[in-house]
Formats: sequence, C-alpha cells, structure tokens
Amino acid sequence: MPDTAYMPTVELDGPLTRERVVAVARGGAPVRLSAAAEKRLAAARRHVDALAAGTVPTYGVSTGFGALAIRPIPPDRRVALQRSLIRSHAAGAGAAMEREVVRALMVLRLRTLASGHTGVRPVTAHTLAALINADITPIVHEFGSLGCSGDLAPLAAVALALMGEGQVTDASGAVVSAGTALRAKGIEPVVLAEKEGLALTNGTDGMLGMLVLALEDLHRLLDIADVTAAMSVEALLGTDRVFADDLQALRPHPGQARSAARIAALLAGSEIVASHRGPDCNRVQDAYSLRCAPQVHGAARDTVAHAETVADRELASDIDNPVVLDDGRLESNGNFHGAPVAYVLDFLAIPVADVASMAERRTDRMLDVARSHGLPAFLADDPGVDSGHMIAQYTQAAIVSELKRLAVPASVDSIPSSAMQEDHVSMGWSAARKLRTAVDGLTRVLAIEYLTAARALDLRAPLRPGPATAAAVALLRTMVDGPGPDRHLAPEIAAAESLIRSGALSHTVAPYLDD
Repeated sequence: MPDTAYMPTVELDGPLTRERVVAVARGGAPVRLSAAAEKRLAAARRHVDALAAGTVPTYGVSTGFGALAIRPIPPDRRVALQRSLIRSHAAGAGAAMEREVVRALMVLRLRTLASGHTGVRPVTAHTLAALINADITPIVHEFGSLGCSGDLAPLAAVALALMGEGQVTDASGAVVSAGTALRAKGIEPVVLAEKEGLALTNGTDGMLGMLVLALEDLHRLLDIADVTAAMSVEALLGTDRVFADDLQALRPHPGQARSAARIAALLAGSEIVASHRGPDCNRVQDAYSLRCAPQVHGAARDTVAHAETVADRELASDIDNPVVLDDGRLESNGNFHGAPVAYVLDFLAIPVADVASMAERRTDRMLDVARSHGLPAFLADDPGVDSGHMIAQYTQAAIVSELKRLAVPASVDSIPSSAMQEDHVSMGWSAARKLRTAVDGLTRVLAIEYLTAARALDLRAPLRPGPATAAAVALLRTMVDGPGPDRHLAPEIAAAESLIRSGALSHTVAPYLDD
C-alpha cells in the first residue's frame, strides 16, 4: 500500500481537480471536509428533516424508490426503507474492481455529499471520509451498473460498508467483513436516515473515477508513443524532415504540433538519421506509420483534451436525485444520466486502438527483411535457427485486434430497466471498464515496440542513435540484454512494460525535451 505519511490532505470544498482524485485513489492521500462544507451539510439536512416531518409525500424522503415511488412510507418504516434500498441495490456480480477505482468512486461521492445538495447528515459524510482515511475499501463488483440513476450497484456496495455490512479489504489488503474492519479502526457504522440511501447511490462517480484515472494514464502513454515512434523511425532509417515546425503549422492541430516537436527533439543528434540525409538516399517518402505518427498521436492528444474538458465539468457537478436546492426545495432531475461521461469514455477507446495499431505496424516493419532496410529477418541473431521478435509481434497483433473490438461503443447499447421507468441508460460504467482494458493493452503494445526498436537500434552499430533514444535504450539494457541468440521473451516484454508503467522511461527522456 502507498506510504501516506507525507501525502498532503485533500480538503473537500467545491470542485475537485483530476490530480487530487488521483492522489486519493492511487496515492492514498487522506481527505477532510472543510468548515464551509460542514455548514452546507447541516443547512441542507435541516431542509430534509423539515420535509420528513411534513405531511406531503416527498420522493426519497417519505416514499419508495424508482417504479415504487408512488407508495408513501410511514415514519416508523423509513430507517428500514433506507437499509432495504442499500441491501437490495448492492447486487453486483463478477470480479472485484481495483482498489484505485473504488477509492476514486468514494472520494467523488464524498465531494458531492459535501456540496450540501444531497441532504445527508454530517455524520454520514464523516463516516465515508473515515473509511477513505483508514484505507478500508469496499468490495465493488465489476457488473451491476447501467450508468443511469447513478452507478447504483457499485455505490450501494460502498454504502453497505458504511452500514457495517458486506465485505471490504483492509489496509493490509485482506478481505474481511465491513463490521470487523470498522471496529478495528473505531468507526461507528451509520444507521441511514431519510434521503441518505439515494444520496449515497445516485451519481456518476464510478465511471467518472475511471475516466480520471484513464486520462492520467493516457497522458503518459501518448508521451511514450512519441518515444517509441522516434526509436522506430530512427531504426528504419526514416527521415526527420517531416516533423519540421513549418510543416506542422500548415495544419494547426495542437496535439499534432506537440507530438511532431517531441519526435523531432528525440531524433536530434542522431548519427543514424544523419547517415542517410545525403543525395545517395533513394527513398522519397517513408511509410505512413512513420511519417504520419504526429497526426495520429496528435489527434489522440486532442481527443484526450476534449475528454478532460468533460471530466472537469463533471468534477464540478453536484449529482443526486432528488437534489436539495439552496432555497430548501427538493427537486427531481435527470442529472444522474451518465451520457456525457459515457460518450468520451467510448471516444477515447478509438484513438487508443489506433495509436496501438500504428505502433504494431512500425514493429512489423522492423522485423520484415524486405522493408527494414538492412536489418536481419525478425532481428534474429541467426535467422532460421533463431526467430528473434517474430512472436512478440504476434502478441502485439492479438492485443491490437482486441483493442479494435473494445473500440465499439458501449453507450449506444441502452437497455431498459426498473419496469420501464428507467427506459434509457448510458452504459457508462461498461464504457469505463473496457477503456481500462484498452489502456492496459496500449501499454503492452508500446512495450513491445520499445523492446523491438531498442534491439534494432543496437543492430545499426557502429552508427549511434541520438542522445535521447540512446538513453531510452540504455535504460532498457539495465533490465534486458542486447541482441543475441533467442531468449525467453515474455519476461523481457514485462520488463519493458514495467519501465513504462513506473514512469522510468518518461523520466529518462525528459531532459531531452522542451515540454
């Protein structure tokens, strides 16, 4: 588990930044409610209590839920109503979601509670904060959310833990009962009051949390894609002239300009590139997978920028149904519908697949003796006896094929539920889950390109790569030997992947870039 001793506390008072969500989800940062949030919570609760004491039925306070909203619930049954709501809605199935996803979901729901628009009691918000700070993570299953009326089953699993029920993982990672984990940390389970069951479950927090985490990963991976593309361009005796600033200015997409500038900087000072700049070079144009890398990587960057705009708007949203307005009214609404988040989750899966597809094509060129301009077949030490990286490319191809399937949108596949009351849903949770799988796939595809391009650059000796790409090769050589007879490749792919996931490769090339 992360060492949280020196992690700054994230104060919940207004919109959260993506960076703070990641700090809580991945870094284990503690959270606290601001004084202003405490006042908002108390003021909103007074409004809910007044409605609960009144004679007019109010949805979520004194009625049933969903298709059962027409039934008034007497005061002596309302605690049972809240308890039943959470127990029945915690109906997920499948594997447990990752700790970082659940922590992101928890802090995002807590931020909405702190807005004062949900009507929960301060004690309920404080108990959720206590679970986050004690590193108690409810078991949330992968299936159960349709992305409308909030991520109901996932959020209900968290609410169930607040009640001291269900299963959680504790700070050591052990799976224990929620009641046991709460007692060990001196946390009193919550007995939910009117409105709180809905307030804890009506939000897009799961899909939003996964979007925020994916955006964090994609920033790193698109930077890495520029690195591996530069290494492949160099290894394949490609030109750097196509990355010039004046050419990029003719098509002023910001992502394209950034990727082109990065690739040009990564190739600066390369003896390999310089070796074929003269009149003796008879190739007029490089293949698209080399020449058009900035256009594809850049379009992916611009898609990420659009998704960040949507994420930031959602991070500033206070989503519940019904919602408590500042004047005390409790109003039903449709803000829980996940369409805005679902669409960009689906959108991101498209460039992820395409960036990976282009990386696989560059890798294949380095292995093909007819197109690699002097490299041995499959980069093998003794072609025929050795297979080199032949099957590593098969692995890339299998992943890319899977990524293309994952690029099919989930958000067009609405399915009605709740006796046709919820007759259109977003499937945003499903879009988020498949994007997480796609991001993992892209990481592995880039790792194989990194591994292959490094070997190809070594085989260009005595010509030396540029300082930046040479540093990338040297980093890999701390974990993977250079060219030679066939070795077990799976551990080498895993080593290259670890250098990408850890940030070590990004850190190594950073001094050579003007980012």
